[in-house]
Amino acid sequence: MSKKAIVLSSGGLDSTTVMAIAKQEGFEICSLSFFYGQRHAYELKAAEKVADALGAVRHLVVNVDLKKIGGSALTDDHISVPKSRSKQEMSEEIPVTYVPARNTIFLSYSLAWAEVLGVSDIFIGVNAVDYSGYPDCRPEYIEAYERMANLATKAGVEGRTKIKIRTPLISLTKAQIIRKGIELGVDYSMTHSCYDPSPEGLACGHCDSCILRKKGFAEANAPDPTRYSQVLRS
Repeated sequence: MSKKAIVLSSGGLDSTTVMAIAKQEGFEICSLSFFYGQRHAYELKAAEKVADALGAVRHLVVNVDLKKIGGSALTDDHISVPKSRSKQEMSEEIPVTYVPARNTIFLSYSLAWAEVLGVSDIFIGVNAVDYSGYPDCRPEYIEAYERMANLATKAGVEGRTKIKIRTPLISLTKAQIIRKGIELGVDYSMTHSCYDPSPEGLACGHCDSCILRKKGFAEANAPDPTRYSQVLRS
């Protein structure tokens, strides 16, 4: 019988690649996404498509209203999403698109679901190479969370389940991630990465996430299937 794994899914490039990796490893996929008061719901539509395309046995969407807390350009309409920044500018400080404690909150929900389902493997698409400097994407954070997870659950204390936080992309460049996904047959046209899409859901092409995504496809020598809202400058 196949083992189940929980895969945190934003509908983006990284989490979709992670889901394909989990599937390749023989796991039945339980996809977990969040409506957390983010600027748009296009990523949730993408996550639903991804779960269906990759044959997830469950796709759960949890409502967590982080908009009430604010503090991020992704949850506060009064904070602008940065545009057209260089890689150096992205790395100088933690950007305003960082959502306070988001991965900790998401992993906590995944941990609760894992305990209920008897699942030991939780996959998350964090990356510490081509990313925007988020503190909850670092290896030391994941290692600390995994230790906590096995101290904080009934299943862990009783020795029935040892939780493993799986981060197969953490040391890969965006180009390497894309090549891996293509190798696994991922259709990236169904994914959504943009922080600030048009009302029609077209990617802006200039936010940090779009810039890193475009750079990844260019360096992977792969066609970028993203639908942008305007003709982009090279």
